[in-house]
Amino acid sequence: MKKGVLAGFLSYVLWGLFPIFFHALKDVDSFQVLAHRIVWSFFFLVLLLSLRRDWTVFRRSLNLRVVLLYFAVAVLLTVNWGVYVWAIANGHVVEASLGYFINPLVNVLLGVVFLKERLRPLQWVPVGLAAVGVLYLTISLGAPPWIALVLAFSFGLYGLMKKIAPLGSLHSLTLETGTVFLPALAFLLVAEFKGVGDFGHVSGFETLLLGLTGVVTSIPLLLFTFGARRIPYSTMGLLQYVAPTLQFLTGVLLFSEPFTQHQAIGFGVIWAALILFTVETYMHNKRPLPAPEELLTPVD
Repeated sequence: MKKGVLAGFLSYVLWGLFPIFFHALKDVDSFQVLAHRIVWSFFFLVLLLSLRRDWTVFRRSLNLRVVLLYFAVAVLLTVNWGVYVWAIANGHVVEASLGYFINPLVNVLLGVVFLKERLRPLQWVPVGLAAVGVLYLTISLGAPPWIALVLAFSFGLYGLMKKIAPLGSLHSLTLETGTVFLPALAFLLVAEFKGVGDFGHVSGFETLLLGLTGVVTSIPLLLFTFGARRIPYSTMGLLQYVAPTLQFLTGVLLFSEPFTQHQAIGFGVIWAALILFTVETYMHNKRPLPAPEELLTPVD
């Protein structure tokens, strides 16, 4: 279990440090960063499949339905990655972190809508509080926090579809990136042909970072999967707040992004919702199971 906790913690720490990595690529076209992220992730995952000699099992799992399902999953992942990269490059790290603070509650809402899951009465309170926080930010800032909402819902829908998808983590991520690999590669080749490609034409450091996007993207996902299989889901639920907390601190302390009073109030309401949701979930999971004799129906 210790290895699982460590793996899960490291995955969220790495995700939390993503703004530092992608901020170093802020002078590179965001669409090209996204395309490189897809292309190099696919290459890295193909290498892992080859090292594991796992191609036969992978090919046997493929059919038209599976490919189409994972193409839809890949579209959601591409939207999430693209908006995130753009947000970091354009000084919206704080709002991006808000998206991942909201995400757990979005997951709850999606579970109710699509999976017909039922919430306990107290769980509706944090969901309502989060909605109030988002509404306050919308009114006070004059526009919805669209970056946060797109990130939260795209990743929430991505997780929802992965829940019903049949493949394991390595196979699924390989297929996801594989279904959008050719469009991403074509985009980069066209940019190069037109003379606007950045790879090899920016600084050597930035070119190196573009080449490392695949490793940087894939390793946290693999660590997350390793940890999720070895520790309770509730523990992973608590660890997930590490990433947006680090992102938020990076935006405010390292990149000196403004954090207004209105943002503090809106974030505060959402943080209160998360604390209430986490405590309620923890207390519910800690309730002792009924004794065997309590499970018996008395017979008159």
